Amino acid sequence: MNIRNYLDSTYLKTDVQASLSENENIAVAQGFIQEAIDEGFKLIMIRPNRVSLAKKMIVAAQSKVLVGTVIDFPEGKSSLRKKLDEALECIQNGADDLDFVCNYEAFKAGDIDLVKEEILKGTQLGLSHNKTVKWIIEVAALNELQITQLSALIKNVIISNFEEDAFSSVFVKSSTGFYKTENNLPNGATVSSVKIMLENASPLPVKAAGGVRTYNEALQMIELGVKRIGTSGAKAIANGEETSSQY
Repeated sequence: MNIRNYLDSTYLKTDVQASLSENENIAVAQGFIQEAIDEGFKLIMIRPNRVSLAKKMIVAAQSKVLVGTVIDFPEGKSSLRKKLDEALECIQNGADDLDFVCNYEAFKAGDIDLVKEEILKGTQLGLSHNKTVKWIIEVAALNELQITQLSALIKNVIISNFEEDAFSSVFVKSSTGFYKTENNLPNGATVSSVKIMLENASPLPVKAAGGVRTYNEALQMIELGVKRIGTSGAKAIANGEETSSQY
């Protein structure tokens, strides 16, 4: 098993979050993209405004690394129209994977129809362009019952509206990595949350994002059944080291 085939190397900090100028932050993003190319990771996960840059570098290098981006990040509260417009622009700029932030607050408030519609329409858009679609449920914002219910809701929307051969292209993903928790509680994937996702999202694949900091932790997630791992410390993990990254 080549663990690099599971790793979505991730850099999603804005200029402000990184405390860098625009040019400095572009240089950091370029470094992550080049590292993904050099290391042969599955994917580079980048902000929408960096998709074109990533695609250009990957094509120039004749690399097979995929370009992923986040939609309605990090809170997922935008209108469906805005979500779809952002996703379409990313598709046009060369994105291969679209990681939508599910409107988990609407779900928690009981607006199930809104959530179902965005999952349906967002997935339709992605699959119609032969893209992989992931739905981020933000496990740190949910209790175990809510993780169960939202994972199952996404699964049910997909299996009710799409052919079986599409299921492997629609993931349930744990986290943005940007959710603010209290008392230093984990804001990314945990073994317990991932187990719940796997049990309730199947046959859809699961992506564990954030919280995986060592090779052994990544291996544990893969052994549980996870198909992708999102981390900003992909190189360290791939080389058997512990990443100091918080995502």
